[in-house]
Amino acid sequence: MRNSNGIILLLLFILAVSSSIANEGMLLDHDFRRLASDEAVNLREAYNGKVVLVVNTASRCGNTPQYDGLEKLYRQYGDAGLVVLGFPSNDFLGQEPGTEEQIQEFCRLTYGVEFPMFEKISVRKSNAHPFFDKLAAASGTYPTWNFHKFLIGRNGKLIAEFSPRTQPYDEDLLSAIDLALVN
Repeated sequence: MRNSNGIILLLLFILAVSSSIANEGMLLDHDFRRLASDEAVNLREAYNGKVVLVVNTASRCGNTPQYDGLEKLYRQYGDAGLVVLGFPSNDFLGQEPGTEEQIQEFCRLTYGVEFPMFEKISVRKSNAHPFFDKLAAASGTYPTWNFHKFLIGRNGKLIAEFSPRTQPYDEDLLSAIDLALVN
């Protein structure tokens, strides 16, 4: 009897560890439509094993020029495993009023954006998409303005969040990306 209790405890431990490992990527386990498209993408499936920089964006904001730096990050670090994901939002002073087609055209023509952009959503605490609720729960904060950044590691866990004032080539952001890419 004593031996079977040990086996049961060992099996429960293995089950708990495997459940914990399986839940690591749950932060990214959300489906989104690609911007101006009907194509649905599950972030966990599409970006499994990548370092993910999630950014809520807007086309008529003082931070909008960050699109340029975000695209450069995506191109510079993409082969190493970084992906930038943009989520347009009209939550802050109506600075993203356009249709998804207008947003897509603006991003491509003005900043040459090729990093993945997804459907226009809400990111503020009062009405946030569940993905941003999870990001806020993991980081302790919801986006405070356009171009708030959340860095997610290859294991699907949040590494850090960065304020909208943090530029794409900020030393702290680059250090966090470099560290995440080697882990």
